[in-house]
Amino acid sequence: MSAGSIMAALDPGEFEVIPVGITRAGQWVLTAGDPAQLAIADRRLPEITPETGRAVVLPADPTANGLMVLDATAGPQALAGVDVVFPVLHGAYGEDGTIQGMLEMAGIPYVGANVFASAAAMDKEFTKKLAAAEGIPVGPYVVLRAGDSLSEADKERLGLPVFVKPSRAGSSYGISKVNSWSELEAAVTEARQIDPKVLVEAAIVGREIECGVLEAETGGAPEASLLAEVRVVSGHEFYDFEAKYLDDSCEYDIPAGLPPEVTRQVQDYACRTFTALDCAGLGRVDFFVTPEFDIYLNEINTMPGFTPTSMFPRMWAETGLEYPKLVSRLIRTALNRGTGLH
Repeated sequence: MSAGSIMAALDPGEFEVIPVGITRAGQWVLTAGDPAQLAIADRRLPEITPETGRAVVLPADPTANGLMVLDATAGPQALAGVDVVFPVLHGAYGEDGTIQGMLEMAGIPYVGANVFASAAAMDKEFTKKLAAAEGIPVGPYVVLRAGDSLSEADKERLGLPVFVKPSRAGSSYGISKVNSWSELEAAVTEARQIDPKVLVEAAIVGREIECGVLEAETGGAPEASLLAEVRVVSGHEFYDFEAKYLDDSCEYDIPAGLPPEVTRQVQDYACRTFTALDCAGLGRVDFFVTPEFDIYLNEINTMPGFTPTSMFPRMWAETGLEYPKLVSRLIRTALNRGTGLH
């Protein structure tokens, strides 16, 4: 869905797009690149299948300069050289440093965070540790590795309710709100279906506030957008996958109605989190703000959603950077950055 939105925004006079889809099994295929085919229809999510197009691979060879088409009759064939990749992939393999490492090996510049930043931001445990080391507040939490369970002391410290979530997942997959300790075991089991490492976090009563961050075009400090507030108004207990993408159950305020000094503090924390994790390109940093205006980091997304309803492009549009210009800027900064250490 994000990829379809980005392709629709790209200026064909400036960019030649080679759309590559990935099936559930992990096969790469060339697609028609029709944004209309990559949108939700009647609550059905779009999907790439092997029948979508010809199979391709990206060789981990910096001299290959692009994709190879796999043809059963003619053998592998080189496709036109690739200048930059926009890895519009959320979650495992796309946002955790895996594909970033592959692109580094191939010597192809790419939009977004590098291998380390992607991996650190994907793992909520290490996001919290790195942010806390920079003085950015995080709420109480416990990490449960495989075989671990919550102690009575942990339960007393966290209190109820708590949120149980996979440490390394995206789009709110596998998250449960636990209102009674009798519900904990089932919630941990559900989260461990996605990741054996699970976080149990104290619920923070407050407002859900998001901030977009962009790498500076010419060096220097990252830039923060206007803030957005997300409000779940019906049908969902919290901001889960269905609330985000399938149901009309959320309202958004951009800018968020916070006092100016609180807004500035959130923006400062967002940029400092971006820098603490050594991010590049872009990031969406999510916070909780209590009624007393205490601020707690929730998480950072290194490849936030780019659908028409996604907060990251909407925040930047309200800040003055419209969607097509935002996408062009991200591609330019990726090209200027290149690959390797910088």
